[in-house]
Amino acid sequence: MRYLAIDWGTKRVGLAISDAEGNWPAPLEVLANHGPAELQRQLRAVIEREKIQRVIVGLPLNMDGTEGPSCRAARQLGGQLTTGGGADVVYVDERLSSFAAEDQLRDRQREGQKWTRGQKKKHLDALAATVILRDYLQSLKET
Repeated sequence: MRYLAIDWGTKRVGLAISDAEGNWPAPLEVLANHGPAELQRQLRAVIEREKIQRVIVGLPLNMDGTEGPSCRAARQLGGQLTTGGGADVVYVDERLSSFAAEDQLRDRQREGQKWTRGQKKKHLDALAATVILRDYLQSLKET
């Protein structure tokens, strides 16, 4: 099964994809968020192009577990992807994915990779989506 993870943000949306067997996550790309309609169009194109069977949408829950406006927007995005068919949508808690992605980015910088501030933000969004997908795939193996 092929998976796509989405790290939703008001400005950028990070994407990560699994291999065809659904075992290994990797960063895919970062989309600019120019509003729901354009984002839907772009995501549907990725789902079709990559033959995605399940979409994992990260929910940016508050640290106390409650849902704020960003979480509701992520759920709305997933709901819109569900209508029209093509792929299942699953929601997962992404509270600490950005911290894990920042650790990975720091490790890469120590290894000699250099980025501008804008490049760093884009890499961070795609890495956060990769963390979301990695954690989801791990949870499947544990059940």
